[in-house]
Amino acid sequence: MLKSLEKNLNLHKIGYKYFASAAEAKEYLKAELVGEKIAFGGSMTLKELGLYDILKQNNEVFWHWETKTPEQRNIESGLTTYLLSANAISATGEIVNIDGTGNRVANAIYGPQKVYYVCGENKITPDLHSAIDRARNVAAPPNAKRLGLNTPCAIDGKCHNCASENRICNAMTIIMGKTSKQTKCEVIIIGEKLGY
Repeated sequence: MLKSLEKNLNLHKIGYKYFASAAEAKEYLKAELVGEKIAFGGSMTLKELGLYDILKQNNEVFWHWETKTPEQRNIESGLTTYLLSANAISATGEIVNIDGTGNRVANAIYGPQKVYYVCGENKITPDLHSAIDRARNVAAPPNAKRLGLNTPCAIDGKCHNCASENRICNAMTIIMGKTSKQTKCEVIIIGEKLGY
């Protein structure tokens, strides 16, 4: 599936890098991102990799998980780079994300000029249908549970397409290509299981 993924992403002007280990990916990002103004989207993958601490050494880095002040949610102006993960990536070249508030998916589409999706190999699916299913039934339920939300999926681990006030599946994006505003859109796949 990796060869198909690379081919299909590149066809739509999305860059692709593969690293066998998290250590290699971290070294790449540390060298690639210097002197940037970076924001992080909510991501267990980025947290597991410790990228906030690594990248803040040579960049101005914002992450609402780390810097809790209210103004951190409104820092889009002047950002050069956005890092996030994906809930699923199809071998056919689509990047699928679900979001509750919309900040993560909005920044990935119309935020900084450079966007990097950092993902474990566990997030690759064969096609778009299975990517959507993975986002709803594999990624969303443990995220709702982690956040302590009162949703059906947090209880039984599967999507009910609920109308809960705590619903985290309010927006779903399918990225099919680099947007015209972006100078760089890159998927980084790590040959490990990372995130949900």
